[in-house]
Amino acid sequence: CTHYLFIVVVAVNSTLLTINAGDYIFYTDWAWTSFTVFSISQTLMLAVGAAYYLTFTGVPGTATYYGLIMTVYTWVAKGAWFALGYPYDFIVTPIWLPSAMLLDLAYWATKRNKHSLILFGGVLVGMSLPLFNMVNLITVADPLETAFKYPRPTLPPYMTPIEPQVGKFYNSPVALGAGAGAVLSVTFTALGCKLNTW
Repeated sequence: CTHYLFIVVVAVNSTLLTINAGDYIFYTDWAWTSFTVFSISQTLMLAVGAAYYLTFTGVPGTATYYGLIMTVYTWVAKGAWFALGYPYDFIVTPIWLPSAMLLDLAYWATKRNKHSLILFGGVLVGMSLPLFNMVNLITVADPLETAFKYPRPTLPPYMTPIEPQVGKFYNSPVALGAGAGAVLSVTFTALGCKLNTW
C-alpha cells in the first residue's frame, strides 16, 4: 500500500513538471515547434516514471496506473485555466494513457523481459505520444482566434500573439516528435529501469 502511495506522489510531481506541456496553443507564434519540444518532455516524464514502477512491481498494468494518475491530476490542475476565464475547449490535456498502455503491453507480451520493455516499449511510447497528443490540437476550437480573445494573463503585453509565425518544425511536428521520441524514449525507459538497481 505504501509503495502505491509513492507511485501517486511521483506521478503527481511528474505532472507538476509537465503541467504546461500541453499548453503549446498558448504559444501561438510557435505552436508547432512547442508541440514537438513538449511532446518529448512529456515522453520523458512518462517513460522514466512508468518504467521504474513497472519494473519495480513486475506487474503489467502499473504503467497504465501511473499514466492514469498523471492524466487525472492534470485534469484537476487544468481547471485553473478554466477558473481564469479560458473556455473549457481551449484547455489542452496531454494524453498519456494510450502510450502507457503500450508500455504495459510490451512488458506483458515479452513475458516481463526488461530489455524488450526498454527497446520495444521505449520506441512505442516515443512514437505514439506525439500522435495521440495531436488529438489535442485537432479538437481545440480555433486556437488562433481563441488566443487573441483570451490572452494568457501571465504574458506581458509585448508577448501577446500578433500573427502566427511559421516555426522551422512547422511542416511535420508529429513526425519530428515521433522520430526524436522513438530514439530518446529508449534511453528514458532504460533510465527508469536502471533506477531500480541503484
